[in-house]
Amino acid sequence: MAVGRNKARLPQPVPGVYPTATGEVELRADRYVTGAWEVLVNGVPSSHIALDPAQLEYEYMRWIAAIATRHIEAFLNVDRLRITHLGGGACSLARFFVDRYPRSRNTVVEIDGDLALLVRQWFALPRSPQLKIRVGDAFAVSQSFLPASRDVVIRDVFHEAVTPDSLSSPEFFAQVAQSLAPGGIYIANCGDHSDLRLAKSELQNMATVFNNIAVIADPAMLKGRRYGNIILIASDSALPLIDDSSFAKQLLGGAVPAQYKDDAWSRRFAGL
Repeated sequence: MAVGRNKARLPQPVPGVYPTATGEVELRADRYVTGAWEVLVNGVPSSHIALDPAQLEYEYMRWIAAIATRHIEAFLNVDRLRITHLGGGACSLARFFVDRYPRSRNTVVEIDGDLALLVRQWFALPRSPQLKIRVGDAFAVSQSFLPASRDVVIRDVFHEAVTPDSLSSPEFFAQVAQSLAPGGIYIANCGDHSDLRLAKSELQNMATVFNNIAVIADPAMLKGRRYGNIILIASDSALPLIDDSSFAKQLLGGAVPAQYKDDAWSRRFAGL
């Protein structure tokens, strides 16, 4: 497996608030991490960019990276890897995957063309074909996906802290499923409240088109104690079992320890 580390110093953008097509974006220097930046979209933290692309500050991004890399290295060809990111922000995850798999092709679908231009100006992002930013609505773009045309699809799309209904619909999941090549995986960041209604509904819809589903979140989230991020996973290939100790240890190692829940648990959780 080829693994790269691009730690070149980032450009020096100007902190401030910038108008965009969908509102505004604020760029802040990270007071605690030298040379790093935080991007907020309409007041909501969206992305964190550090000097080292492998450094992911947001816990949910580390959880996505953990399941994605485990699956990729078990089932997919890292030299011909096609990753689609629905929702991109400052492309933190796309930058991570380019660094880990230099021959991968990452396409980021971002609805705000002004934001896409700004992050290209601010940060030393890899260029196409390693990292291409496509401006468009994530659901509309997904409808153009050809069969077996991608290996990984990651959804991280929010409008006012909620994922649009179109991106959790049966039609969307059916389209994503047919677009994945054998061994492919779908991973979504779901923001949910204590009732966990949204996550359960998404898992129900995912289970209609995928053979295997799974969940990653911290224990407080899974017990319905707060609003937060829950990672939803689906594939027609095998996913880790709940007693996979090495993967469980990896998720427990972060500042916010997470738990992995396998297909059997996830189906019970969703009421299937």
